[in-house]
Amino acid sequence: MYTNKKVLITGGTGTIGRHLLKAILTYNPSVVRIYSRDEHKQYEMQQEFSENTNIRYLIGDIRDDQRLLRAMEDIDYVFHLAAMKHVPACEYNPFEAVKTNVLGTQNVIQAAIAAKVKKVLFTSTDKAISPTNTYGATKLTSERLISAAEYQKGPKQTIFSSVRFGNVMSSRGSVIPLFKQQILENRYVTVTNLDMKRYMMTPTQAISLMLKANEMARGGEVFVLKMPVIRLSDLAEVMVEKVTNKYQIKEIVQIKEIGLRPGEKMYEELMSDDEVYTSYETPDMYIIPSHFSNHDQQEYPNAVRTTVKPSVDNDPFISQEVLGDWIMSNRLI
Repeated sequence: MYTNKKVLITGGTGTIGRHLLKAILTYNPSVVRIYSRDEHKQYEMQQEFSENTNIRYLIGDIRDDQRLLRAMEDIDYVFHLAAMKHVPACEYNPFEAVKTNVLGTQNVIQAAIAAKVKKVLFTSTDKAISPTNTYGATKLTSERLISAAEYQKGPKQTIFSSVRFGNVMSSRGSVIPLFKQQILENRYVTVTNLDMKRYMMTPTQAISLMLKANEMARGGEVFVLKMPVIRLSDLAEVMVEKVTNKYQIKEIVQIKEIGLRPGEKMYEELMSDDEVYTSYETPDMYIIPSHFSNHDQQEYPNAVRTTVKPSVDNDPFISQEVLGDWIMSNRLI
């Protein structure tokens, strides 16, 4: 799908962007354009990928529609990862989150239609379901913009779709780098609530979902990986064990409960009640069609109607042993 093709990754210097770049490069694309506003991280990427001659580094903001349009010239596939992601930052600067996450996504849509891009894949979050914070609300709005683009594009052939993630291990905003730093520097970790539950996936799993979703996309869908659930208490205990063993820390490391942050929920959801009635599922993902599309079950291999809503109480939990294996095998500490 990507061999000899041209790919643009917005927010490409982030954790997911770096993993996605590595995956795309295995298909020998003609060029991959990394679009972000962080010149230092672009410099770091240039050092890391110095042997790859088919990567271009473009400084730009998704708030800048004209810059986006130039960046998308002759592009075949767009992966839209750029966003404000930190819940407290979005709560404190809500309209800045709107300008980046909502207006920026609309700019991506308009530029992609104008540039006749083949496919655009948008990365969303489980916080978009029944949102209680600005971040989740802006991501929900962006999802709707992407799905509605199928109706707005007229005769243009660009296909728009979204993937909905849970927490991705070691991504920006993940607690894993924070826990590691706290253990090394302070000999304690701070946990908002020990009973909190979260859907979690590794970067490898996230990239696998993105590539499979982009291949399956017919227009307007939201793809949701069937993710396992972690208890925050389990994650804290495993991090303490793994970090203290690796760095030979002899002192006792405490786990401190500090309470929920503004806009934070005790648990997240993968789908709304209404989405369950219209969605399909395969062995590894849910597919939520757009209201504006007429795609049916036969277009998605091995798909059946969804009958049970996923929830943190019913979906499988990751054991501490598996969680530890994930952390070590993905070199997250």
